Amino acid sequence: MGKLLSDKELKTASFSQLNELCEQIRSEIFNTVSVCGGHLSSNLGAVELTVALHRVFDFPQDKIIFDVGHQCYTHKLLSGRADRFHTLRKRGGISGFPKREESEYDCYNTGHAGTAISAALGFSKARDIKCENYKVIALVGDGAFNNGLIYEALNSIRILGSRVLIILNDNGMSISPTVGGMHEILGELKSGERDVRLFEQFGLHYMGIYDGNKLESILPALEEAKGLLERESVLLHVVTRKGCGYPFCENAPTETHGVSPAGTETKEYSTALGEELSALARKNDKIVAVTAAMTESLGLRPFFREFPGRGIDVGICEEHAAVLCASMAAAGLKPYFAIYSTFLQRAFDEVIHDICSQNLPVTICIDRAGVSGADGETHQGVFDLSYLSMIPNLTIAVPKDIGEFRAMLRASVDFDRPLAIRYPREGTESPISDIEIGKFEVLHSTMSDIVMLAAGERCLKTAENVRRRAEKLGRDFTLVNARFVRPLDEELLSGLKEKHIITLEDNVLCGGFSDAVARFFEGRGKFIHRFGYPDCFLPHGSAGELREEFGLGEEQIFDCVMRIYAGG
Repeated sequence: MGKLLSDKELKTASFSQLNELCEQIRSEIFNTVSVCGGHLSSNLGAVELTVALHRVFDFPQDKIIFDVGHQCYTHKLLSGRADRFHTLRKRGGISGFPKREESEYDCYNTGHAGTAISAALGFSKARDIKCENYKVIALVGDGAFNNGLIYEALNSIRILGSRVLIILNDNGMSISPTVGGMHEILGELKSGERDVRLFEQFGLHYMGIYDGNKLESILPALEEAKGLLERESVLLHVVTRKGCGYPFCENAPTETHGVSPAGTETKEYSTALGEELSALARKNDKIVAVTAAMTESLGLRPFFREFPGRGIDVGICEEHAAVLCASMAAAGLKPYFAIYSTFLQRAFDEVIHDICSQNLPVTICIDRAGVSGADGETHQGVFDLSYLSMIPNLTIAVPKDIGEFRAMLRASVDFDRPLAIRYPREGTESPISDIEIGKFEVLHSTMSDIVMLAAGERCLKTAENVRRRAEKLGRDFTLVNARFVRPLDEELLSGLKEKHIITLEDNVLCGGFSDAVARFFEGRGKFIHRFGYPDCFLPHGSAGELREEFGLGEEQIFDCVMRIYAGG
């Protein structure tokens, strides 16, 4: 891209120069995301607002915390990373989210909604205790205002006695359109039907409503807010258009929220989820589907259209969604809670306390399980097998492909206990056959001394590739589809004669599938060879690159098989 204005030039530039800068940035974001993938419409909508923030405030001395971080690309371009922006979300390149390790301009790592106000209060309190002098800004989307953590933070403003600027970036969207009571309240504020005392009761000076896509509106508003920060906390209510500047993004903000790299075409498990749940719900009027602000991403839009009273989007409120499912199950319904693996972490307590301790028939459909790739540390779904495997009463299923996923959904209807089904984003279809819950599947049997237990489609594909390569060299092994991680198929495991057992899981090794297998065989004279991810947070990069780099590469597993045959 062309040379951007320097910090000094940005402070003194004319409105025409600033508007030209905004169009330059918008073009660079669009062109880069079209190639690399990433969050498009949210970043296009925040260009003018971010340019204005860099004009008015003095970063990195002043601190800005982006809630989630879906709108941080302009900030990255204006903070010395323009020459690396073409590496966005690539292995070794810059992250798609704020990253402290990447730049002093990123003071706090984010990736999940609702954290920015709490973090901003922490920075402001630290500033006050250390007698330092800087401003603290939290940039929060209206979708995050559904999240309970926001209100825990607002409740602390008076208690902490510190000063922060909260910018409410109101575009009517999270990933799906924003829903809920707060959405309606913000609408009433925008129309003048509600008193601003709602926020002032938390100890905030309310300023609004300002057009965040017009510099002549947002610049003086930020200057005023900056002055008010000398004596009080401020909430600046800004309205922006998600996808601003590109009509097809403005008209389809959900579809252009997250964009895949050019040329990417896959079959997705989410499509199967929507199809199967809709088909099951036609026969069973007790089935309900619940999501936390991700209706489209999880494939549930067809269900919501066909069964509007039985499709529930609670907004970014994962804990609430889990309890809602538990209580509906207790009242006789059959809830399906669809959620990304990384976001299920937020409802961990409720899965234990409300769903599993009551042994309620809630089915949790865990999308983006395993390494998720370019979104990085905050979005890798590599912990769910570990944190779910220790919960009593919970059955955990890992389908080998989309066809088996469909079979598991069909079997779940009559399953009267908690069930979690975890799967990656993309997969392959296959004929649907009946399954027995809790039973593995032997895919290939031999008389060798090696058995490979693979959990999930990615691991099974790798295992099949390794087996074909080994077979060409006169080597072979038994291959088992370990489609139920909890409970283990103890009958099958007890009957294994093989001495060497290789486990593959798209999860961290600690506490996951291989740990369960190792515990089962403890003291039985078996050698367990475990493949999964190490005890670390996985960075951004493609799923294939990360699997190779962090322990689940085909070469590593093939070498293991060859070493066993060589007596190593």
